[in-house]
Amino acid sequence: MKQLLFMALASGCLSVHTMYAQQSSKRTVKLSKPDVTTVNRAYVADDKGMHLDARDGAGIAWLNKVAFTTGEIELDIRGKDAFQQSFVGIAFHGVNDSTYESVYFRPFNFKATDSVRRVHAVQYIAMPLYDWPTLRNEHPGKYEKPLEPAPDPNAWFHVRLMINEDRIKVYVNGSSQPSLEVVPLTKEKGKKIGLWAGSGSAGNWKNLAIHDTP
Repeated sequence: MKQLLFMALASGCLSVHTMYAQQSSKRTVKLSKPDVTTVNRAYVADDKGMHLDARDGAGIAWLNKVAFTTGEIELDIRGKDAFQQSFVGIAFHGVNDSTYESVYFRPFNFKATDSVRRVHAVQYIAMPLYDWPTLRNEHPGKYEKPLEPAPDPNAWFHVRLMINEDRIKVYVNGSSQPSLEVVPLTKEKGKKIGLWAGSGSAGNWKNLAIHDTP
Protein backbone atom coordinates (compact mmCIF):
# COMPACT_ATOMS: atom_id res chain seq x y z
CA MET A 1 0.00 0.00 0.00
CA LYS A 2 2.79 2.38 0.97
CA GLN A 3 4.62 1.51 -2.24
CA LEU A 4 1.54 2.30 -4.35
CA LEU A 5 1.08 5.62 -2.53
CA PHE A 6 4.72 6.53 -3.10
CA MET A 7 4.45 5.68 -6.81
CA ALA A 8 1.30 7.79 -7.13
CA LEU A 9 2.94 10.76 -5.42
CA ALA A 10 6.06 10.39 -7.54
CA SER A 11 3.96 10.23 -10.71
CA GLY A 12 2.05 13.33 -9.66
CA CYS A 13 5.26 15.24 -8.96
CA LEU A 14 6.65 14.19 -12.33
CA SER A 15 3.50 15.36 -14.12
CA VAL A 16 3.61 18.73 -12.36
CA HIS A 17 7.33 19.08 -13.16
CA THR A 18 6.71 18.20 -16.83
CA MET A 19 3.82 20.64 -17.08
CA TYR A 20 5.89 23.39 -15.45
CA ALA A 21 8.80 22.73 -17.82
CA GLN A 22 6.46 22.95 -20.82
CA GLN A 23 4.89 26.18 -19.53
CA SER A 24 8.23 27.74 -18.68
CA SER A 25 9.42 27.35 -22.29
CA LYS A 26 6.80 29.88 -23.43
CA ARG A 27 7.97 33.47 -23.68
CA THR A 28 5.54 36.36 -23.99
CA VAL A 29 7.31 39.11 -25.93
CA LYS A 30 6.66 42.80 -25.34
CA LEU A 31 6.07 44.95 -28.40
CA SER A 32 6.54 48.44 -26.95
CA LYS A 33 8.84 50.86 -28.76
CA PRO A 34 11.96 50.19 -26.61
CA ASP A 35 11.62 46.47 -27.34
CA VAL A 36 12.20 46.74 -31.10
CA THR A 37 14.66 48.14 -33.62
CA THR A 38 12.97 49.20 -36.83
CA VAL A 39 14.42 48.99 -40.33
CA ASN A 40 12.75 51.13 -43.04
CA ARG A 41 9.68 51.63 -40.86
CA ALA A 42 8.53 53.88 -38.03
CA TYR A 43 6.95 52.51 -34.89
CA VAL A 44 3.58 54.08 -34.13
CA ALA A 45 2.00 53.70 -30.69
CA ASP A 46 -1.12 51.55 -30.72
CA ASP A 47 -3.06 50.52 -27.63
CA LYS A 48 -3.96 47.24 -29.32
CA GLY A 49 -0.38 46.21 -30.09
CA MET A 50 2.33 47.47 -32.41
CA HIS A 51 1.77 49.43 -35.63
CA LEU A 52 4.32 50.01 -38.38
CA ASP A 53 3.81 52.69 -41.01
CA ALA A 54 3.86 52.14 -44.79
CA ARG A 55 6.99 52.87 -46.83
CA ASP A 56 8.52 51.77 -50.13
CA GLY A 57 10.49 48.56 -49.75
CA ALA A 58 10.23 45.86 -47.12
CA GLY A 59 10.53 46.80 -43.46
CA ILE A 60 11.24 44.89 -40.26
CA ALA A 61 10.92 45.56 -36.55
CA TRP A 62 13.60 43.33 -35.04
CA LEU A 63 12.93 42.22 -31.48
CA ASN A 64 15.67 43.38 -29.15
CA LYS A 65 17.29 40.75 -26.92
CA VAL A 66 15.12 37.94 -28.34
CA ALA A 67 16.74 34.96 -30.05
CA PHE A 68 14.90 32.12 -31.79
CA THR A 69 16.00 28.99 -33.62
CA THR A 70 13.31 26.27 -33.49
CA GLY A 71 9.92 25.93 -31.84
CA GLU A 72 6.63 27.78 -32.23
CA ILE A 73 5.75 31.42 -32.80
CA GLU A 74 2.23 32.66 -32.08
CA LEU A 75 0.81 36.11 -32.68
CA ASP A 76 -2.13 38.12 -34.02
CA ILE A 77 -1.76 40.15 -37.21
CA ARG A 78 -3.96 42.68 -38.96
CA GLY A 79 -3.59 44.09 -42.46
CA LYS A 80 -6.28 45.49 -44.74
CA ASP A 81 -8.26 44.74 -47.87
CA ALA A 82 -6.36 47.10 -50.18
CA PHE A 83 -5.02 45.60 -53.41
CA GLN A 84 -1.21 45.37 -53.44
CA GLN A 85 -1.01 47.50 -50.27
CA SER A 86 -1.02 44.92 -47.48
CA PHE A 87 1.80 42.44 -46.98
CA VAL A 88 2.18 41.56 -43.30
CA GLY A 89 4.01 38.77 -41.49
CA ILE A 90 7.01 37.76 -39.45
CA ALA A 91 10.72 37.32 -40.18
CA PHE A 92 12.85 34.69 -38.46
CA HIS A 93 16.31 33.11 -38.67
CA GLY A 94 17.57 36.59 -39.38
CA VAL A 95 21.29 37.02 -39.94
CA ASN A 96 21.02 40.73 -40.81
CA ASP A 97 18.56 43.18 -42.39
CA SER A 98 18.69 41.43 -45.78
CA THR A 99 19.23 37.75 -44.91
CA TYR A 100 16.28 36.04 -43.22
CA GLU A 101 13.29 33.79 -43.76
CA SER A 102 9.74 35.08 -43.61
CA VAL A 103 6.14 33.94 -43.68
CA TYR A 104 3.76 36.70 -44.65
CA PHE A 105 0.16 37.23 -45.71
CA ARG A 106 -1.67 39.17 -48.40
CA PRO A 107 -5.02 40.02 -46.78
CA PHE A 108 -6.32 41.61 -49.99
CA ASN A 109 -6.25 38.11 -51.52
CA PHE A 110 -7.99 36.29 -48.67
CA LYS A 111 -11.47 36.53 -50.22
CA ALA A 112 -10.66 37.62 -53.76
CA THR A 113 -13.18 36.58 -56.39
CA ASP A 114 -10.27 35.68 -58.68
CA SER A 115 -9.26 32.08 -57.82
CA VAL A 116 -5.65 32.73 -58.87
CA ARG A 117 -5.34 35.60 -56.40
CA ARG A 118 -6.79 33.50 -53.58
CA VAL A 119 -3.90 31.04 -53.99
CA HIS A 120 -1.54 33.92 -53.16
CA ALA A 121 -2.79 34.41 -49.59
CA VAL A 122 0.13 33.12 -47.49
CA GLN A 123 3.75 33.11 -48.68
CA TYR A 124 7.13 31.76 -47.57
CA ILE A 125 10.35 33.46 -48.70
CA ALA A 126 14.06 33.07 -47.88
CA MET A 127 15.92 36.28 -48.56
CA PRO A 128 17.89 37.34 -50.45
CA LEU A 129 17.98 34.43 -52.92
CA TYR A 130 14.38 33.25 -52.79
CA ASP A 131 12.00 36.18 -52.96
CA TRP A 132 8.41 35.61 -54.09
CA PRO A 133 8.90 36.25 -57.86
CA THR A 134 11.61 33.57 -58.05
CA LEU A 135 9.55 31.07 -56.09
CA ARG A 136 6.34 31.75 -58.03
CA ASN A 137 8.09 31.41 -61.39
CA GLU A 138 10.16 28.34 -60.56
CA HIS A 139 7.83 26.55 -58.13
CA PRO A 140 4.26 27.76 -58.75
CA GLY A 141 1.87 26.92 -55.94
CA LYS A 142 4.53 25.38 -53.70
CA TYR A 143 5.55 28.24 -51.43
CA GLU A 144 2.24 30.13 -51.39
CA LYS A 145 -1.26 28.85 -50.66
CA PRO A 146 -4.85 29.99 -50.07
CA LEU A 147 -6.43 30.21 -46.61
CA GLU A 148 -9.48 28.02 -46.01
CA PRO A 149 -11.66 29.26 -44.45
CA ALA A 150 -10.59 32.74 -45.48
CA PRO A 151 -10.32 35.27 -42.62
CA ASP A 152 -11.84 38.74 -42.77
CA PRO A 153 -9.09 40.70 -44.59
CA ASN A 154 -9.67 43.78 -42.40
CA ALA A 155 -9.74 41.95 -39.05
CA TRP A 156 -7.17 40.45 -36.69
CA PHE A 157 -6.23 36.84 -37.46
CA HIS A 158 -4.23 34.42 -35.33
CA VAL A 159 -1.06 32.78 -36.67
CA ARG A 160 0.93 29.85 -35.29
CA LEU A 161 4.21 28.88 -36.92
CA MET A 162 5.85 25.54 -36.16
CA ILE A 163 9.51 25.78 -37.17
CA ASN A 164 12.16 23.09 -37.00
CA GLU A 165 15.32 22.37 -38.96
CA ASP A 166 13.59 20.65 -41.87
CA ARG A 167 9.97 21.83 -41.84
CA ILE A 168 7.91 25.00 -41.48
CA LYS A 169 4.15 24.78 -40.89
CA VAL A 170 1.71 27.68 -40.79
CA TYR A 171 -1.63 27.46 -38.99
CA VAL A 172 -4.26 30.21 -39.10
CA ASN A 173 -7.13 30.91 -36.68
CA GLY A 174 -6.80 27.65 -34.77
CA SER A 175 -7.05 25.34 -37.77
CA SER A 176 -5.88 21.77 -37.15
CA GLN A 177 -4.44 21.58 -40.67
CA PRO A 178 -1.54 23.76 -41.84
CA SER A 179 -2.38 26.37 -44.45
CA LEU A 180 1.22 26.18 -45.70
CA GLU A 181 3.90 23.56 -45.17
CA VAL A 182 7.37 23.91 -46.69
CA VAL A 183 10.93 22.67 -46.41
CA PRO A 184 13.24 25.61 -45.61
CA LEU A 185 15.25 26.85 -48.58
CA THR A 186 18.31 28.05 -46.70
CA LYS A 187 20.79 26.81 -44.14
CA GLU A 188 21.52 30.36 -42.97
CA LYS A 189 20.01 30.01 -39.51
CA GLY A 190 20.46 33.31 -37.75
CA LYS A 191 18.65 33.91 -34.47
CA LYS A 192 17.04 37.29 -35.15
CA ILE A 193 13.25 37.48 -35.19
CA GLY A 194 11.13 40.43 -36.24
CA LEU A 195 7.78 41.69 -37.50
CA TRP A 196 7.73 42.10 -41.27
CA ALA A 197 5.90 44.40 -43.68
CA GLY A 198 6.19 44.38 -47.46
CA SER A 199 6.64 47.33 -49.77
CA GLY A 200 3.96 49.98 -49.39
CA SER A 201 2.42 48.19 -46.41
CA ALA A 202 1.48 49.19 -42.90
CA GLY A 203 0.27 46.67 -40.34
CA ASN A 204 -0.51 45.75 -36.76
CA TRP A 205 0.83 42.97 -34.53
CA LYS A 206 -0.02 41.87 -30.98
CA ASN A 207 -0.01 38.95 -28.52
CA LEU A 208 3.39 37.61 -29.57
CA ALA A 209 4.56 34.47 -27.77
CA ILE A 210 7.45 32.11 -28.47
CA HIS A 211 7.61 28.45 -27.49
CA ASP A 212 11.21 27.33 -27.71
CA THR A 213 12.15 23.76 -28.58
CA PRO A 214 14.52 22.39 -25.89
